[in-house]
Formats: sequence, C-alpha cells, structure tokens
Amino acid sequence: MEKLLNESFWRVLLATLLCRKRSGRIRSLAAITTKGLCLGLLAVSFTPHHVAASDKDTQLSSLSRSSSKHEVATDLSTVEKQPPATHQPKRASFEKEYKSLDAQRMADWVVDSGDNRGMPFAIVDKVDAKVFVFYSDGRLRGAAPVLLGLGRGDDSIPGIGNRKMSSLRPEDRTTPAGRFVAYLGFNFYRKDVLWVDYDGAVSLHRVATNKPAERRLERLATPTPLDNRISYGCINVPAKFFDNIVKQAFSGTKGIVYVLPEVRSKKEIFASYYDVDDVKGKAQQLTLTRE
Repeated sequence: MEKLLNESFWRVLLATLLCRKRSGRIRSLAAITTKGLCLGLLAVSFTPHHVAASDKDTQLSSLSRSSSKHEVATDLSTVEKQPPATHQPKRASFEKEYKSLDAQRMADWVVDSGDNRGMPFAIVDKVDAKVFVFYSDGRLRGAAPVLLGLGRGDDSIPGIGNRKMSSLRPEDRTTPAGRFVAYLGFNFYRKDVLWVDYDGAVSLHRVATNKPAERRLERLATPTPLDNRISYGCINVPAKFFDNIVKQAFSGTKGIVYVLPEVRSKKEIFASYYDVDDVKGKAQQLTLTRE
C-alpha cells in the first residue's frame, strides 16, 4: 500500500511541474514539494484507518452471524430436550371398600375416559357378586353384595324378554354383560326398579323374598360369591341399599350400569376400554426414550 502511495505522489508532482512550466508560472520546487508531501501524508493517514475500520466491521458481522447461529442451535437443543407432556390418568375412589382388580380397572377407565358422560354409574362385578354405585365424578356412593342369574354367561338368548320365566332353562337364566343406560321405573308387578335392559327384562331391584326355598336373603348374607347365583337374570340387592343408594343416585336422571363379563374379555364387551395403568406406563416409557 505504501509503495503505491509513493508512486502516486511522484506522478502527481511531475504532472504539476510540467503544467506550471507550460503556463509560464513555475513556482518554487520547495513549495510544490511541500504541498505534495502534505497530500501524500493525508492519503497515507486516511487509507489504513478506513481499511482497518472496514476489516473490523467485517469481523463484527461474522461474529454476530456466528453468535446468532449458536443461539438458534441452543434454542433448538433446549426445545428438543423438553420432556413431552404425559397423561395423568383420573381414577375412581373406592375409599376403603374392598374391590376386585377388574372392578378397579373398570371404574378407573370410566372416570378417565368420561364414558359415563357425566352421569352417575354403577359397576356390577359378576365374579365377585358385588355392585358399586358411584357419583358422576367417580366417588363411591355405596357397595353391596348382589344375586345374579343362575346361568353363567355374558349374553342373553334372543327374545328372552318375551318369554315366560317358567319356560327358561337354567343355562338361559344369565345376567348379560355390557354397558347399559339405566333409569328408574316400574316392573310388571308395579314395583319400582332400576331398568338395566328393558328389552331383555333385566333390572336391578330389591331382593325378592316370595320364594323362601331359594334362601335369597341368606345368600346375600354369606361372605362368599359362590352361592349368589339364583335369579332369572335380574340383579337383586338388599332393600336398604336400593332405597338409600340406588334410588338416590338415579333419581331424576339416567345413569350407566356396567356389568362386567365372566366369560369374555372386557375388550370384547367394551370396545373402547383400555387399562389406565398400561396407558400411563407407555407414556412414561415414551418420555424416558425421548430423553
């Protein structure tokens, strides 16, 4: 850079001398030399400073771009490392009431999925011969032993609602499994009942005592479910339980009664059923895998 400036300086000086000579107005060489030196020094002092400033701006621009890239990469890394939201399952409250694992899982699914659509619901555990009645939010209202159909199975025979009870074989007297929209009403004897499956003539009602030989009250009182199969398919409960729990729960509203299967799987009967604990476990495993 300095070499170029020196050459430029002498060229300017020579051109100035020639021009002055031609016009007949040659000034002193010292004055011209002094002026040329001043111009040269001014050029030398300005140009390196401008170049240095340009280089500095270039360095700052590169540093800024590098910093921006680093910040973006850091932000993306932070986003990627954030754990995914996990599903926190809702659960039914049985308080201190004894229940089977099937009943617990079913109630948890009802509450977690909202399958009861904001209505009160009941779960009938046929294997344990027990019924649980819940508020719409999954809090337990009460539980009691039940008497069930004599025949074991999860389906009703076609047209059973129009058959005479005396024509039914023991294996036909089943309590069907499934999800039923239930409501209070009256049976053919004008007694109030909770209709579970009206077309199938299945209801939940006070224990029938008109046939002493069947010992229905005694069957309800025993601690084992092995002698609780006696009805034609209806669900018998203690009279006080029906009056104080069932009627209070379903008064003025419909509800859902879930009758658990004893032969088929829950998934076969309830198509949208899932195990709440399995879903929670899968969510946790997915979170650990992503981390």
